Amino acid sequence: MKATQLAIPEVILLEPKVFGDERGFFFESFNQRQFDQVIGKHVTFVQGNHSRSVKHVLRGLHYQIKQPQGKLVRVVAGEVYDVAVDIRRSSPTFGQWVGEILNVENNKQLWVPAGFAHGFVVLSEYAEFLYQTTEYWAPEHERCIIWNDPALAIDWPIDCQPVLSNKDAQGKPFELADVYMN
Repeated sequence: MKATQLAIPEVILLEPKVFGDERGFFFESFNQRQFDQVIGKHVTFVQGNHSRSVKHVLRGLHYQIKQPQGKLVRVVAGEVYDVAVDIRRSSPTFGQWVGEILNVENNKQLWVPAGFAHGFVVLSEYAEFLYQTTEYWAPEHERCIIWNDPALAIDWPIDCQPVLSNKDAQGKPFELADVYMN
């Protein structure tokens, strides 16, 4: 597995070694020992989620203010642009974001640690998105930052208004959002 720290070093892009021939392909999508080495600590995943969304659906920017979730995300059908925003007030990269294309062809995964808001937009006709989380979903602690906040200036690779849930359309501006104080 190749691991690349992004502009925010705690967010890590993971690329598996893919073995393929005329029969198809094989790759190891997760290895606890390698993953722990890459991120520099041991985490336990407690929940796995699978979503399917159509083109131009944008989900996020989500996080939990209590029981923060680290997320290991990947796409198993289609293509998304995946974004992580640092919402740790004491971090030197507070308020900065990174984004990566994840798709079924590149098999890349993104590690989004606790302390980050997370979202994605679907670029293909549809996409199926898998993510493992380090904490259980706690709707009472869930928060949302508006996807197009000018203070964040996320460069979403879309040229139309995305399709949003009611919750996502009512996300807060970054300056009014609850953030992590540690």
